Order: sequence, then structure tokens, then C-alpha cells
Amino acid sequence: MNQKTVIITGANSGIGKAAARKFAGEGHTVIMACRNLEKSRPVRDQIATKTGNGRVLLEQVDMSSFESIRDFCSTYQEKHQKLDILIHNAAYFNHGSPYKQSPDGIEITFATNVAGPFLMTMLLRDLLAASDDARILHAGSNIIKHFLNPKKEIDFDHLQKEPENPRNHSVYINYRNSKMALLMLSFRMAKEFAGDGIKTYSLQINGATMSKEALMKVKPHWRIIARIQNLFFRPPEFTANLYYEICISEKFREMSGVHFNHKLDVMQPAKTDAGIITDIKQGAGADVYPAYAMNEEASEKVWNVCNELTQEHSKLII
Repeated sequence: MNQKTVIITGANSGIGKAAARKFAGEGHTVIMACRNLEKSRPVRDQIATKTGNGRVLLEQVDMSSFESIRDFCSTYQEKHQKLDILIHNAAYFNHGSPYKQSPDGIEITFATNVAGPFLMTMLLRDLLAASDDARILHAGSNIIKHFLNPKKEIDFDHLQKEPENPRNHSVYINYRNSKMALLMLSFRMAKEFAGDGIKTYSLQINGATMSKEALMKVKPHWRIIARIQNLFFRPPEFTANLYYEICISEKFREMSGVHFNHKLDVMQPAKTDAGIITDIKQGAGADVYPAYAMNEEASEKVWNVCNELTQEHSKLII
């Protein structure tokens, strides 16, 4: 077997933990990139023991902090000569949370889910290019279906300032915007990295069952909703297996800039102005993503914003 080196962010719980266990179980070197080392060490030890893989490593990184991301990437470069797989799994979504900024003064959801992954990818680009089969996977969400409404657009106005009216702040809107921006980045990176042989993919995730530990972290009324959702969501292992297939399978080796659904079918842009029946079918199904993801002006804006926000941290400290 061709052993790979894979970084998985947010690998101490949920889908990330299941993915770390899957890759480790198949004999690959796994770097668990996690924010809280104290909580992550027992998870790392458990995975290493159960899989018999001594190459399950734990490194600290806060995906909302550019300094933390740069430190992580510098440490990785000191220890490794290449990187085969980078899985951007970590995400910020906090039910009922007020407007919050990252250490760099950026709205916390966008910082963690978009700008942070962008910076990490750019800092590790040369190491990815050193691999003969480099793949980047972005964890998407079906929440972007809201953009099937042609009136919906990413709000760039409140990335660094709180809305004057608190009612204009919504964790759901922020999360929705971040996942659309991440999909746009994935498509753009496929073009930018083509010359380096680096492929990019995105996977639309429809949710996963929450563990008892994760349920206890949310407020009681949200916990009730989450318990109901657990009845319909697939276990984390289901999506972890999709991660593995996308990042390892030879059938995807020549693909790049694609967005997969839960069946690993390549999704297509939705038709616009096709009538209400088509709109309903597109919204209910899992075959298309909003055409807004292909909006050149918005995509360029996401790319430029990420470059501007991370510019001061775009060089590794060696």
C-alpha cells in the first residue's frame, strides 16, 4: 500500500475523529490538527491503540487564529518533507451565539471556516506540490441550498464589524455564507493549483449524528432539536468513509474542482429561471448546488478578501 500523510483539522470528535480512525486503520500517517490538546490526547491515544498505528500524531492549531495556523504549518514543515492529503474538516457553528470576532478581528465563523483554511492551504502549498498525488478536501454543507434563492448573496459587510442592529446577526447566516465561500475557494484553488498537480474537492455533508459529549455542549433547547435530528442523520463513520474514498481512490485522481454529494456523484450547478417545479426538485434533491457558487464576481471577492485578511501571515517562520 502507498502510505500517505494526511492532516485532518478538528480530528478529535465527530466526523474528524472517525476520519482519523479510518485513515489510521488503513496504515496512513495521520496528523490530528486540534485546538484543545488536553481533550484531544485521549482521542489520539485511543485511535493509535485500536488501530495499532504508531503514526497517529497530534498537533495544536486554532483555525480561527492566523498566528496559530502559521505556527502549526511551520512545525509541520520542520518535521515533514511533503503532504499528501489536507482535509479541512474543522468548522465553527455555535447555536445562539452573539456576534464574535477571531483574534485577528474577523467574524469568527468566516475566520474559522474560510480564511483559516485558506491560509493553511497557502502555507502548505509547496509541501503539497511535493507529493505525487496531492489532494485537498473541503467539508461542505447542504446549508448552501439557501442560495438557490437568487436573492441570497454572501454578506461581506460585517466580516470585521458587528451589525448595528443585533437582529441582523445570525449564526445560521454566517455559517451559510462561510460554506458557500469555502465552496467558491475550492473551485478557485483547483484552477490556481493545477500547475502544481494539487487537486481540490468539496463534499456536501447533510449532517451527522452528535455524540453524547457533543450534545452536552449545546444549550438545553438546542439539545432537544439535535436529539431529534440524530434520528435522521447518518453516523460520522459514513462521512469519514467518503472522505477516505475521495482522498485515496484512483478513480478521483484526475478530477479537481468538483463538489460531491453523499453518493459521491459529482454535483452540477442548478438551473436558474427553470420554473417552480424544477426549483422544488433541485431544492429537495442532492444533484445540484446553487448557481451562485459559479458567480465570478462573488468568487473573486472571496479570493481577494482571503488574500487581504491573511497577507501579514502568509510567510512561514522557519
